[in-house]
Amino acid sequence: MSKFKVIAIDGPSSSGKGTIAKLVAQKLKFNYLDSGSIYRALAWLVIRHKVATTDIENILTLISQMNLSFRNDGVFINDENISMYIREEKIGMMASLLGKNEKIRQHLLEFQRSFAYHNNLVTDGRDMGSIVFPQANLKIFLTATAAKRAERRFQQLQLLDKSVKIEPILRDIIARDKQDSERKIAPLGYDKTYKLLDNTNLSIEQCVDYIINLYLL
Repeated sequence: MSKFKVIAIDGPSSSGKGTIAKLVAQKLKFNYLDSGSIYRALAWLVIRHKVATTDIENILTLISQMNLSFRNDGVFINDENISMYIREEKIGMMASLLGKNEKIRQHLLEFQRSFAYHNNLVTDGRDMGSIVFPQANLKIFLTATAAKRAERRFQQLQLLDKSVKIEPILRDIIARDKQDSERKIAPLGYDKTYKLLDNTNLSIEQCVDYIINLYLL
């Protein structure tokens, strides 16, 4: 375990964990790691290179060649900004599918842990507190109802496409929850080492303040 402090925020899709984790990191002056973007970046590569999801060896090769960086609020592979592409629903579903494979997860595990070797860290994902940083100083499970999460996602996507409908977004979120919680490897969930935070009726600011206050106790 790193000597540096780690706050791990886990939760389902569109629970707001990325936005909240980033703000917590800014206020505490910690580094920030968006673990979901790592899997989404890999999913983007798999789709771009037309690699079959069953071709694990070629996927592992893509991981070894993945020059991934986070800067200026963006996600880059080989200096190409892929931030907008990796938020597409097909990328999220592919990322969840890849996350089921033990070999893929193991190859990405050490990469994620390396972010806490030199700095205090706030990280968000689905298994940050359970698998990647089990000894984190604070572990939060952030959630909201599927309907509320679909509404938030709908509002985001409408900024890009006014024709988007909320019904398929809700279906995708429910399917993603099922896929993530039922996978054999590192399923989405929480135990008594986590603090549960349901933000269905909370603002972003309320969530950030709650987490910081917990950490400073």
